[in-house]
Parts: sequence; structure tokens; C-alpha cells
Amino acid sequence: MKKATASMKKSGSGQEAEEASPSQMIDARIEELKDWRGETLARARALIRQAEPDVVEEWKWRGVPVWERSGIICTGETYKSVVKLTFARGAALEDPSGLFNSSLEGNTRRAIDIHENDKIDEEALKALVRAAVALNMSAKASRSKK
Repeated sequence: MKKATASMKKSGSGQEAEEASPSQMIDARIEELKDWRGETLARARALIRQAEPDVVEEWKWRGVPVWERSGIICTGETYKSVVKLTFARGAALEDPSGLFNSSLEGNTRRAIDIHENDKIDEEALKALVRAAVALNMSAKASRSKK
């Protein structure tokens, strides 16, 4: 699978860097945050990679980190008071640990809002990532049979 690339400006120089990979752009976002949000996004990213070593990182919608495997697993958005992990098909996932605490009213997405000083249930998050990948892969298999 080919990774999408996007241009990224060198900080302060105004010059375009060579095409930066989505992973490099996520690295830059984590670095530019310089606070608990960067640390939280970096930790979530590490857990996603642990849960799914074949994950593909993307940079979409003008600056949103996205993790994919046979479709979108989740996005990692950062706001002033929250890091939001939005699972594209979260409503279809079992969440026995109750991690989903946002976007609960929709029929498709579910999100986890992580606030400063919140502790991430690492095993539960990795289980959700694995479940999202399994769901994506089963949907892909169903589409290819048709």
C-alpha cells in the first residue's frame, strides 16, 4: 500500500521541505505540541503500533494523524483540553472496558477523550485497536467476495 505524502514547511524558514511522510508529519505534530497533549498522542501512537505492527500512518484533513489497516482504525486529534482518539467504526466494536466516552450518540463512530492527567488503559486500548483491524479486515474480505 502506497503512503500518501504531503508538503511540510520547515519551522521558521518559510521554505518547503522535501515531501514529508505522514509519519514524519505526526512526529512534527508531537514535537510542536511540547506539552501533555504531545506526550499523550505519542503514547497512543506507540500503543496503536504495538497492537497492530502493520499499521499505516496517514496525514489527512489538513493535519489529522490517521492510523489505517484495511481501512481507518482511528484518528488522533489534539485540542486545547483533550486528545481525541476517534474510531471510524467504533459503534460496531465491543468496548468491555468502557474506554469510549465521546461521540456515543452516533451510529458509526466512537471516541476516547483523554484529558490531562488521565491514565490510558493500555491493554484495553490495544484490544480496541486489534478489534478495529479485525472488523476492517472482515469487511474487506466480504467486499472482495462480491
